[in-house]
Amino acid sequence: MKLLLDTHSALWMFAGSPEISPALQQDITAPANQLYFSDASAWEIVIKHTLGKLPLPSPPEVFVPAMVNQHAITRLAISSEAILEWGKLPMIHRDPFDRLLVAQAIREGCTLVSSDAEIRKYPVAVHWK
Repeated sequence: MKLLLDTHSALWMFAGSPEISPALQQDITAPANQLYFSDASAWEIVIKHTLGKLPLPSPPEVFVPAMVNQHAITRLAISSEAILEWGKLPMIHRDPFDRLLVAQAIREGCTLVSSDAEIRKYPVAVHWK
């Protein structure tokens, strides 16, 4: 299964947070599943950190690549197709980053790993345990 981490899911995973249940951790680390981290999440992390809303143990330009590499996650670039898909989505979710993650998951055939209930209103597979 192709799993695309929502930004909060990635941050919780990186921090070893209890928000990631043991069952979800098992799914995330299962060798049969491919884990993805979107450039949209990197962008969101940089913005929130710059605004002082997201403390990190190191600057985002160090932290994000280190965590992606440490957890053997594949980076997912933002494609023109995903941007065009974003434009077709109904305005259920007001957060543009979450909407872009939904669009990417739809275009790339990924299941989105997210606890966000609003995301479940979109026509996208969502995984959370």
